[in-house]
Amino acid sequence: MAKGSASTMSGVSMESGEKSDASSIRPPLADRMRPRTIDDVVGQDHLTAPNRILRQALEVDTVPSMILWGPPGCGKTTLAHVISNHTACRFEAVSAVFSGVRDLKAIASRAREARRLGRGLILFVDEIHRFNKSQQDAFLPYVEDGTLTLVGATTENPSFSLNSALLSRCRVLTLNALGGDHLLAVLRNALEDDERGFGTWGVKMSEDLLPRIARESAGDARYSLNMLETFLELSKPQIEAGETLDDEMLSLSLERRAALYDRAGDGHYNLISAFHKSLRGSDPDASLYWLARMMQGGEDGLYVARRMIRFASEDIGNADPDALAMAIRARDSFHFLGKPEGELALAQAAVYLATAPKSNSLYIAYKKALKAAKETGELSPPRHILNAPTTLMKGLGYGKGYRYAHDYESGFVAQEYLPEPMSGAVFYQPVERGFEREVAKRLRYWQGLKAEQEKGSEEES
Repeated sequence: MAKGSASTMSGVSMESGEKSDASSIRPPLADRMRPRTIDDVVGQDHLTAPNRILRQALEVDTVPSMILWGPPGCGKTTLAHVISNHTACRFEAVSAVFSGVRDLKAIASRAREARRLGRGLILFVDEIHRFNKSQQDAFLPYVEDGTLTLVGATTENPSFSLNSALLSRCRVLTLNALGGDHLLAVLRNALEDDERGFGTWGVKMSEDLLPRIARESAGDARYSLNMLETFLELSKPQIEAGETLDDEMLSLSLERRAALYDRAGDGHYNLISAFHKSLRGSDPDASLYWLARMMQGGEDGLYVARRMIRFASEDIGNADPDALAMAIRARDSFHFLGKPEGELALAQAAVYLATAPKSNSLYIAYKKALKAAKETGELSPPRHILNAPTTLMKGLGYGKGYRYAHDYESGFVAQEYLPEPMSGAVFYQPVERGFEREVAKRLRYWQGLKAEQEKGSEEES
């Protein structure tokens, strides 16, 4: 239990041991089964195991300001409760959804009073990313001078959702989504616990039922416990009749959870990154999987198509010139058909791009050209390749000495097209893969012709 700590939700403080008016209402299973000590926490051993940062901090009761970052249901709020049960500091908790700067100032005032009495104050802010930038700035002086210790929880990447000044004053602790074994342990504990769970219900289940609930929960312990509680409450007549609950009963009473995917948050960027790298890695199966995850999560198919169009030029280029056309056709097909019919065109393009020969020669060449253009933007084109529509321009030598490639048998003529200081610069170097093998062959052929023509010009002179 807490070492004389205090807790508060939505800015209303409640000393340990006090009973609220709502104490007679049975809390949800996920809240009842919340771990009370650090030894009860599962799935975050990199933080809670012996000699790891969070356990060490609690052992000496010196909790630093920190940001707990992880997906829903991984245990961020749980760890905050564990901290409150292990510290002698006053502990208060607020939600960024319901609180503002006025609440923070009131808490800071209580924190100063606690310090005067020889106690620190730890403030837990759930969904801290919901505070805007100016609201986040309000924390800075209190964290800076030690008035309070800030523990924030967020599902959003702190690098993007939190002020850099606030972030620099906090340790970021990354929590992992819970694995299947961890979720099974959580579910079995809830099923067997006589005090907080369903241990007194005498529930009989088929062996495949808890593993299915774990799979459906996508790493979210809270969701898995909510699913179990709902299922058991709905199945109470069958349980009282001594029936064994099975997978068919679960299917009848529960709807499948939507895929874990946030189109505006980290899920969006993580999955499109996984998709892009699977395409680059020539893995059609992984490419289809990440595409399906995105589409199932409600992603805009035109966004995926745009990324594939970019990929076709960046990672395939001229190794397969048809890749760009395929990606564009997939975009047009999806735009015409919409969901779900148009998704198959995206899948077709994804498999084509994944299995196409890869080359980033075009991407590298263009980056080199951009760099050169930035550094040599004052250079004019050679005058012999400039048009001379006026007498003045002809008098200045525009177009003088230009040789028309089609006048030559090979359709090629050696002449300089770059500014004189850049003569001989090479940006594009095709690889020996796919169609770029043919491109490289052509370049070598033209280089040979150029050498022959230049040698002939020297002999004539």
